[in-house]
This record gives sequence, C-alpha cells and structure tokens, in this order.
Amino acid sequence: MISITTGIDIVEVKRFRDIPFKQNNSFYKKNFDSKEIEYCLKFKDPYPHFAGKFAVKESFQKASRKSIAMIEIHTNHGDVGEPILTCKKIKCKKIEISISHEKNYAVATAIIIW
Repeated sequence: MISITTGIDIVEVKRFRDIPFKQNNSFYKKNFDSKEIEYCLKFKDPYPHFAGKFAVKESFQKASRKSIAMIEIHTNHGDVGEPILTCKKIKCKKIEISISHEKNYAVATAIIIW
C-alpha cells in the first residue's frame, strides 16, 4: 500500500539576517552541511537562501513525522536547478520538495511517498 505524507513551513528571512553567518558559524554548521553553506554564501544576499533551505528541512521533518536533526537532512540542486532533498534516516519511495523565497519570507513543502 502506498502512503503519502506532506509538510509545509514558512520562515521569516529576518531570523537569519539577525544571526549573520560570520558571527554565528556554529548555528549554521549545526543546521547546514558545508555544500549548503557554500551554495548560500555565493549569493549577494545569502539569507533568503538559508531561510529556504531551513524551511524545506522543517517541512520534511513534518512530512516524515520523525524528529531528525537538521544536519542529517541534505539539500542540493539538480541539473536544471530543481531542489533535491536526501536523508539517510528515512526509507521511502520518493521525496518531492518545493522551495520559494523572496526578500522577507521563504516557504517550502515536502511530499513523501512511502
């Protein structure tokens, strides 16, 4: 039997602007892997990107119905820029995610097919 679970999250970008990367490395390293940090920091304003990645990790936690450390959830981008999420803690058939962000907010959804 196939089961589908969903999660959604919204993050205010200001939360990340209020904890700048250079002064708060430990926070970022606790929540993002080195590739995620490198990806976000390549932008002039990295904070909408950090917020988007954080939101998608939160939405995935909600969809998984499990308590998973943020650092164990990994985001990446495919060939045409589509977001990809992986997590070794979850055994499922498929994970679909969507992330959107702008100056003030980031929102994300996750769908898990079991």
